[in-house]
Amino acid sequence: MATRHLYLVRHGAADEFGELREAGYRQADLLGRRLAGLPIDTVWHSPLPRAAASARTLARHLPGVPVAEAAELVDHVPYVPGPAETPPAWVDFFTGFDPAEAAAGRRLAEALLARFTEAPEAGQADTYEVLVTHAFQIAWLVRDALACPPVRWLSLGSANTGLTVLEYRTGRAPHLMMFNDLSHLPGELRWTGFPTAVRP
Repeated sequence: MATRHLYLVRHGAADEFGELREAGYRQADLLGRRLAGLPIDTVWHSPLPRAAASARTLARHLPGVPVAEAAELVDHVPYVPGPAETPPAWVDFFTGFDPAEAAAGRRLAEALLARFTEAPEAGQADTYEVLVTHAFQIAWLVRDALACPPVRWLSLGSANTGLTVLEYRTGRAPHLMMFNDLSHLPGELRWTGFPTAVRP
């Protein structure tokens, strides 16, 4: 049975202008080394500079593999919860989202799922794709794979170049193989993209 393997990656650490920091380039390079032994077909990336630079950097370890932009991977809010389902800590974040903005985000989220979660058809070969994107998009894909309510994307976070692996097979539920794995990074490069806290 053919399998679609998705390697979901949050871009490397970036500055306030959305450009990769030196640490972000190091993170992407180390992730590329980790992925080098896999039969990757394509590296897809968000249109935003921090994701594009991360994709190009890790792809240096994947000679001959095409690197391409996918508009569906752009950073956006995939689902704006209603007042009754919004966790208190998120109320301020969603203040000011108008219905048109929320609808546009939902359309992008639906397009993301439509493009990247379809299992191969019978007789097709396995596929291996790297998606260099953003924390919200990884959360949305994982939430969908686990068939959780839409609001649960809020409870899933990914560190810079954290690796998440999803597998799709026809007739079976999606399989979450790994979430936010940072084992390719030394201690000083782990857990960037989160507020400072004590981390393992």
